Amino acid sequence: MTDKVITRRSGFWSWQWFYRLGSPKWFYELSQTYVPWLSMIVFTMLTVGIIWALGFVPLDAKQGNSFRIIYIHVPSAFLSMSGYLVMASFAAVSLIWKVKLASWMLKCAAPIGASMTVIALFSGSVWGKPTWGTYWVWDARTTFYLILLFIYLSIIALQSAYEQKDVADKICSILALVGTVNVPIIYWSVEWWYTLHQPATLKLTSESTIHSSMLYPLLLMIVTFYLMYALLLTLLVRNEILQRESKKEWVRDLLDKNGIK
Repeated sequence: MTDKVITRRSGFWSWQWFYRLGSPKWFYELSQTYVPWLSMIVFTMLTVGIIWALGFVPLDAKQGNSFRIIYIHVPSAFLSMSGYLVMASFAAVSLIWKVKLASWMLKCAAPIGASMTVIALFSGSVWGKPTWGTYWVWDARTTFYLILLFIYLSIIALQSAYEQKDVADKICSILALVGTVNVPIIYWSVEWWYTLHQPATLKLTSESTIHSSMLYPLLLMIVTFYLMYALLLTLLVRNEILQRESKKEWVRDLLDKNGIK
């Protein structure tokens, strides 16, 4: 009997902890402690990564200096896909467990993901000119990346198309989940179809096809972009919380404390 009570209580507290993660007030207060530190870390790592990539990485034997765009293109391309999966995860949590903060995070993740996709497409086009002889080709990966951008933009547009925020959140969550089918297609497109786009440079199951002198700064930039993504998402979510919870007493007290009306 005692064991059953303990099990029930432990289960209750575990779910209570889970729902606590979805508390806007709790998230706002928690993020307030780590945002300054995360900002400083991102700025430092970004500065080191750029200087390392532009000033100390040797020239590529075939592409010369033009290959250095890899330090922007690859991290942004990674984030455009993984950021979408993060957004889709928020959508699942929002629909299944009805956690309102998750839908707000989805909304805030969409413009960041769209921006990363634009950077990936633009940097890829700039890199493609000296490599392929053209800025754009309708090969499999670039085409599905463009589709990814359209999905991001559709989610952003739907958020402002409905006056009822709850309806917009639900529709965007459904669209985000449906759009996940595009991510594995992007990833495996260079393996499934003949394409001008080169295969993956970084590989999990085999040795990477890039020299260590070029690999380490690339890994640094990838980690930096992920931390920057977390920082931007946190800042946007904090702003969204203040807007959505503007009538709550704790928000009014916070604004009054900071002299904001």
